[in-house]
Amino acid sequence: MNENSVKSPPMVRYQKISKSFGELKVLREIDLEIAAGEKVAIIGPSGSGKTTLGRLLMTLEKPNSGTIEVDGDYLWHKKVDEKLVWANQKHIRSVRAKVGMVFQQFNLFPHMRVLRNCTEAPIHVLGISEEEAQERAIAMLQKVGLGQKLKDFPSKLSGGQQQRVAIARALVMRPKVLIFDEVTSALDPELVGEVLEVIKEIAAEGETTMVLITHEMEFAREVADRIIFIDGGLIAEQGPPQKIFENPENERTKDFLSRFRQQNRNY
Repeated sequence: MNENSVKSPPMVRYQKISKSFGELKVLREIDLEIAAGEKVAIIGPSGSGKTTLGRLLMTLEKPNSGTIEVDGDYLWHKKVDEKLVWANQKHIRSVRAKVGMVFQQFNLFPHMRVLRNCTEAPIHVLGISEEEAQERAIAMLQKVGLGQKLKDFPSKLSGGQQQRVAIARALVMRPKVLIFDEVTSALDPELVGEVLEVIKEIAAEGETTMVLITHEMEFAREVADRIIFIDGGLIAEQGPPQKIFENPENERTKDFLSRFRQQNRNY
């Protein structure tokens, strides 16, 4: 990330975002800006609110209050007579098209071959031709090392291969922002590396803004420009990877990383 990207308008901006599920307050007036091209890793204990932060950006959950902007456009709101009001579905869909997400579960269509899994959304959501969608999909599948699996059904693939198809499917949409939500948590340990390597390669290209919700600390340290530690629905600490992992200031951050190291002796 260069200095100019820091000074330019943020690609993503959360302002005073709160989210509750019943009596449970999951996010508490979160303020967060992510620069264009920045790679941000969000870490924290289970139930801290980190996944909800991503789901709000993907419009899978609706905030109780606050606003989110993507590439200068309000996501959940729109301006009417200079007043912010809740947006209609057409507006939300148009802004959401700038955001892609790769989930813990691969969510591939089991009855569709790999290639069609990657062309359905660009054809029906972006409205591009089948020929262009196939060109994009083949290029992305080759990028993630699955150019030879175009005609296979998901059931014929390993978990790691299915997750790589899911990554290719997200990339075909050419999102401005790409969210990875614990993408290795459903994989067998021996398959984790192949998926993380693909994400590292995408990150190294530098173009796409990336939000990495992860429990893979070494991966976060290597890929991210900035680490954000969330605890109890609040951003407890944030900063460059070296600072957060080697010299955290917040006691909760220290405790979280200490516990993680105890559970993962190789860390």
